Amino acid sequence: MAGCGSSSSTTESSNSASDTAASATEAAASTEAASSEEASSADTASSTADSASSASADATASSDLSGTVSTDGSTSMEKVIGYLSEAFQEKYPNVKVTYNPTGSSSGITAAKEGSADLGLASRDLKDDEKDGLVQTTIAIDGIAMIVNPQNSVADLSIDQIAQIYKGEITNWKDVGGSDGEIVCIGREAGSGTRDGFETITDTKDACKLSQELTSTGDVIQTVANNPNAIGYASLAAINDTVKALTVEGVAPSEETVLDGTYKIQRNFNVITKEGAELSPQAQAFFDYMQSKDADELIKKAGAVPVAK
Repeated sequence: MAGCGSSSSTTESSNSASDTAASATEAAASTEAASSEEASSADTASSTADSASSASADATASSDLSGTVSTDGSTSMEKVIGYLSEAFQEKYPNVKVTYNPTGSSSGITAAKEGSADLGLASRDLKDDEKDGLVQTTIAIDGIAMIVNPQNSVADLSIDQIAQIYKGEITNWKDVGGSDGEIVCIGREAGSGTRDGFETITDTKDACKLSQELTSTGDVIQTVANNPNAIGYASLAAINDTVKALTVEGVAPSEETVLDGTYKIQRNFNVITKEGAELSPQAQAFFDYMQSKDADELIKKAGAVPVAK
């Protein structure tokens, strides 16, 4: 009996100790959970505060930046600059971006003389233009060979294109088309599109043009209105009023320009004066044109963004 009584007392003591330990564990867990919850709340509050601070900083930066950014040059870059400037002005509502479509050579001169913040050139700087100037490529553009939609010719080689523009092939029937005299449409001297086209087709100073026009839009419209015409224009600018030919079996597109299989292509460049400090708004737009945010807009405009 005494033995049984002693065993019961020990068990009770053991149970009591167990209950006390459990209570302590529960209290510790409760304290830890409370601390964790407080820490989580603090982290959330900190994150929210950081986001609010960042948004506030962006809003302040947007409202602080103001003034005008003047761009001047390539008519082929009109669509690209249009998309970029529109998005930039939405981000910075107190900044106005202007565009003067004067041609690549004029844009380079404007950058050099300081009559524009940013020059636009759809060709690379020539050796005699590089002194004091810097070119920054923001996109690559295909130069599409275009004909009237009624023209049955669908493909030409670079050699055939060169022969047509040099006046060695003068009738569409000689390249698989209907009988009709070829009307060659080209751009004016100083045009970046013309420079790119003539460099690639090796026709510099050798083209025999029926018409020499001063803008990409004029070339497209003229070809659209003449069943026997052929012209060249920025891939970023062409529309369904004309037909783009394949060149040596390759159609001009974002993919074929980027991989180099479409051979008639050139750079879209922004020209700045070496060592000259841009205004805050011009610097912001210059940086924006090279940012990842600009890529989709450049694609939307029909050109290919440069890999960054």
